[in-house]
Amino acid sequence: MDQLFLLSGILIIGIGFAVGLNPLFVVAVAALATGLAGGMHPLTIVGALGKAFVDSRYIAIIWLVLPVIGVLERAGLRERAHTLIASIASATAGRILLLYLVLRQITAALGLLTLGGHAQMVRPLIAPMAEAAADSRLGKLPERLVFMVRAYAAATDNVGAFFGEDIFIAVGSILLIKAVMQQAGYMVEPLQLAFWAIPTAVMAFVIHGTRVLLLDRKLKRELAREKREVQP
Repeated sequence: MDQLFLLSGILIIGIGFAVGLNPLFVVAVAALATGLAGGMHPLTIVGALGKAFVDSRYIAIIWLVLPVIGVLERAGLRERAHTLIASIASATAGRILLLYLVLRQITAALGLLTLGGHAQMVRPLIAPMAEAAADSRLGKLPERLVFMVRAYAAATDNVGAFFGEDIFIAVGSILLIKAVMQQAGYMVEPLQLAFWAIPTAVMAFVIHGTRVLLLDRKLKRELAREKREVQP
């Protein structure tokens, strides 16, 4: 019966989230209840929570990016990016996304994953630049096509990061693959795994690079179709 009380934290989390209470409060109460059920002193529980927070405080650093991006957007970052690209005659949505794909894959292969990302790069810079290039070439895009450009921008970041990071030997995915292979009886070095990730990264670049280069033609075709549907 005592063992069942150790599961009280799970019940508290389920009820707390179901009724919409503050997640931090719910988790703290669940931890306290679980600790008390396990016979821990309240001060020991608080000390354990504090130690866990201090040991993993670097995880919370990423949340500092969000208010910084918010301040930059309020100051007109998206508008400045839009204006800059609109002034470049040779810029197109597909070319901009292709350049970002190159940059994202190379930096990810070097282990610099934080140089890109949806919050810090795609939303405030890459997507507005691609939208501006499309607007300058094709005219003002309808909302449906604007979201299409944004989706391509987000996909470009995903493809570049996902297939580029495996080339870096110290990334978590490489270490996970090594551990799984080792448990299965295959001794593989991280450098070998990174080397064999290169063909996959090249193929991902060729496939998605072709998709983004064809985006301009697709936008033009979709825009023409919408205009025909509007005409009586």
